[in-house]
Amino acid sequence: MSYKAISAEEAVKVIKTGDRIHLSSVAVTPHKLIKAMVDRGRNKEFYDVKIQHIHIEDKVDFADPEFEGVFVSEQFFVGGNLRKQTQAGYADYIPVFLSETQKLMREGVLKVNVAMIMCSTPDKHGFVSLGTSVDATRAAVECADIVIAAVNPNVPRAWGDAIFHKDEIDYFVEDNSPLYTHDMGNLTDMDIAIGKNVAELIEDGACLQMGIGGIPNAVLAQLGNHKDLGVHTEMFADGILPLVEKGIVNGKRKQIDQGKMVASFLMGSQELYDFIDDNPMVAMMDVRHTNSVNVIRQNDKVTAINSALAIDITGQVCADSIGTTHYSGVGGQIDFIRGAGYSNGGLPIIAMPSVTAKGLSKIAPTLLEGSGVVTTRANMHWFVTEHGAVNLYGKTMQERAKLIISVAHPDHQEMLDKAAFDRFGSHFHYVNPNI
Repeated sequence: MSYKAISAEEAVKVIKTGDRIHLSSVAVTPHKLIKAMVDRGRNKEFYDVKIQHIHIEDKVDFADPEFEGVFVSEQFFVGGNLRKQTQAGYADYIPVFLSETQKLMREGVLKVNVAMIMCSTPDKHGFVSLGTSVDATRAAVECADIVIAAVNPNVPRAWGDAIFHKDEIDYFVEDNSPLYTHDMGNLTDMDIAIGKNVAELIEDGACLQMGIGGIPNAVLAQLGNHKDLGVHTEMFADGILPLVEKGIVNGKRKQIDQGKMVASFLMGSQELYDFIDDNPMVAMMDVRHTNSVNVIRQNDKVTAINSALAIDITGQVCADSIGTTHYSGVGGQIDFIRGAGYSNGGLPIIAMPSVTAKGLSKIAPTLLEGSGVVTTRANMHWFVTEHGAVNLYGKTMQERAKLIISVAHPDHQEMLDKAAFDRFGSHFHYVNPNI
């Protein structure tokens, strides 16, 4: 199906002062369009242009100090490429559950003037695919006044909400750049220890949610003897592929989207992107589906595995900042912690190393001043470190403290125990002689 393409420089001429621009994310970050937009900004052709996105990858310039007043960053999640700019105040962050990012657009809270996306080439029926990232971009395409698409043959033709007709696109730009890829890396001893402790909690027939990184990959590596696992997640990466090849991940026991691996975005190798290309087993869906608590809870045994930066001895989890220094975002952690909590037989899990790379305890008497509490005490169920797994659900504050300290690093347990004693009083160490 044919379309008329123009240059990126011509396409971004539609951007004007005060506009809000939505960017597609992760592997399909539209760098060709971003560069053309930044070149206009460098020439001071407009001002106060708001740049909205979830997690974009690779180097971008629009949040550099030279563009202060020209571009205003509105991130739904802070990635490594914009972390320093965010911490310096040149980029900013909107606290929001990933499930509600689309809602901000669909309900007009954040008016989108221009959506700049990357998509596949149109098929013979005129349909394109958002490929590896549907997330909130589908909402942006629906709501934006103007849609500019970098049409790229390297974008896989993913199914689900990723598919829409080319008539929804106003301007087409040719782009043949390779998609951003991410190497899995090697598992550390810490990753493997945590992965084993998490895997012991996972039952046959479980429906998995997990992200990218050492801990999720270590968990997946331990599931080779499991049966009939399903996937309903905001994202998955290469670690899941061996389990699909062995038939361990098949989705047979899912109550909804049976037989399908459901996700909203992906990041990984070219092999991962090839896997989802024209694959009816994979449904790339809008975050209002993947991250809806009411949808998640419909599957049984939803096992949601998320990580954190720190936790205090009462179970408050910080996952977006280090004190007042912003680091990432709320993301979908609470969406899935809540969804798994409501699921029949569900397991909401927070898994993290007990110490930092420098040996400092990530389990603290209190969170650092200014830390953002993403998962509250009331949301907590399972907490896992390399030293074990404990269930905090239904436990008192003092019981929680004892359980959390029990999976802290041995070098820090005495310090934590003393802090708990100071907080709760002598009863914290009381032993009933009649028991």
